[in-house]
Amino acid sequence: MTITNRVDRKSGFDPQTKIFHSLRPPVPFPPPSQPLSLAHFTLSLLRSSAAAAADPSFLSTTTALIDSSTGRHVSYSLFLRQIRSLSLSLLRSLSLSKHHSTTAFLLCPNSLHVPVLYFSLLSIGITVSPANPLASDSEIAHQIRITRPAIAFATSATVGKLPPNLKTIVIDSPEFHSVLENDDDEGNENDDVSWSEVRQSDVAAIMFSSGTTGRVKGVALTHRNLIAMTGGYHALRLKPAEPGRPHPVSMVFIPLFHMFGFLMAARAVSMGETMVLMERFDFEGVLRAVERYRVTYMPVSPPLVVALIKSEVVGKYDLSSLQRLGCGAAPLGKEVIERFRQKFPGIGITQGYALTETAGVGSRMVEDAETRRIASVGKLAENMEAKIVDPATGEALPPGQKGELWLRGPTIMKGYVGDEKATAETFDPEGWLKTGDLCLFDSEGFLYILDRLKELIKYKAYQVPPAELEHLLQSHPHIADAAVIPYPDEEAGQIPMAYVVRRPGSNISEAQVIDFVAEKACFSSCFFDNIRHGARNKAVTFFVIESNPIFQEIIYNVVLQY
Repeated sequence: MTITNRVDRKSGFDPQTKIFHSLRPPVPFPPPSQPLSLAHFTLSLLRSSAAAAADPSFLSTTTALIDSSTGRHVSYSLFLRQIRSLSLSLLRSLSLSKHHSTTAFLLCPNSLHVPVLYFSLLSIGITVSPANPLASDSEIAHQIRITRPAIAFATSATVGKLPPNLKTIVIDSPEFHSVLENDDDEGNENDDVSWSEVRQSDVAAIMFSSGTTGRVKGVALTHRNLIAMTGGYHALRLKPAEPGRPHPVSMVFIPLFHMFGFLMAARAVSMGETMVLMERFDFEGVLRAVERYRVTYMPVSPPLVVALIKSEVVGKYDLSSLQRLGCGAAPLGKEVIERFRQKFPGIGITQGYALTETAGVGSRMVEDAETRRIASVGKLAENMEAKIVDPATGEALPPGQKGELWLRGPTIMKGYVGDEKATAETFDPEGWLKTGDLCLFDSEGFLYILDRLKELIKYKAYQVPPAELEHLLQSHPHIADAAVIPYPDEEAGQIPMAYVVRRPGSNISEAQVIDFVAEKACFSSCFFDNIRHGARNKAVTFFVIESNPIFQEIIYNVVLQY
């Protein structure tokens, strides 16, 4: 990617092509024609890391994985031996062909075995397709139809969800454990088992996503896509400030079947970091693990940031080791960030933006100065290009104007498996991926996520972004969390419906919520005057649904009506 003299050095915008270019240093990758798997590439980064080069005992003395509940540790040396042992076993039992790809379907919660499984399968050219163990039978059946796996990996708790005719290996069985502990071969942890026919253009992973629209789809990501993902994070990693800086320890409760979790695993291994894995999210369990294992970094989503701010349980635990949170999945509101910094002045918080379709790469914050740009999701990632496109006219727009974000770069997916129509709808003829997100770049190249194009609430002539209402609701001291969706209305077309989680001990009412929004919102005064004065004359509807595990309370829902 060549940046011409026309490109503005502050925003990255080329006024002639209307393309935004990344201003981060380009990251070189191996030639595309070189046979190479993501596993081999990542492990080569691990072995060539500064820590491994400086200390010959690094692999044997450094912990790769920790089970947060049992405290079991796996060193990098053991991790590499387990990868080798499992890879050899799979090569003996599976028939691999140069011209036929093999897909493995994974239905496993987070455990010490899952990263070993990923690296083993990828190293011998098997496509991994991890799915949510809590998915319904119909969802799993749909995912299996998409991926057509030759083999599956499950646990004793999830194996019953798989078809009986699909060859399945149970990873919490004694037989699987014996394979991992097999020391019969004569190799060592410095010898990778690799399939010589693994090409970078081969599909490495099929990750599940709802896509930019519609039902769950299988996102085909190549080894090249994931090498670019991992190589980018590795090249732009934060350097230690001083020799005595603690060894990096990441808390990973995000599911490894999710793109964010998959990315975290590859990133951590490439840098020789320690991962603390949690099978199922538990808010207080996370705090306990941070204290016990001296966690330095934690990937989070906005609800957890809100919980950290508002929960009184936080004060029971020592979080002094925590240096940084990396927030993804949805943008954080300005008020939430400011309140987090007030409560945790010693913990940095960075934001980023990505999709499964972009292999977890889009924009990110790297330097400390970038984190001060509140509400931004950072700058365009290395080797990436972007456009902001007017949804109505298709015209590419300059900085400061909002439109649909289009992305192009080495991490962009190959397409949706078995769905040519959806793939064609998501890409334009020049290879731009249409994200479906309403965004803008400012004059300094910072990206702001405003909302989903498909989720804008069409209230009469107004377009109401639900994300802005959610941020406003979350700023109320008596509200722990909130989600806003459109609700059909005969006269207005749609009205916002808010799902509100009250803080423990709070008795905030629907009328108080409606008044708070009407008084604070920056949308059309006409729209919110209708809410304030009209709501008294219409019934307010309540629904009771299960709470999320962060707050452990009943969710109290308010329908905002005009």
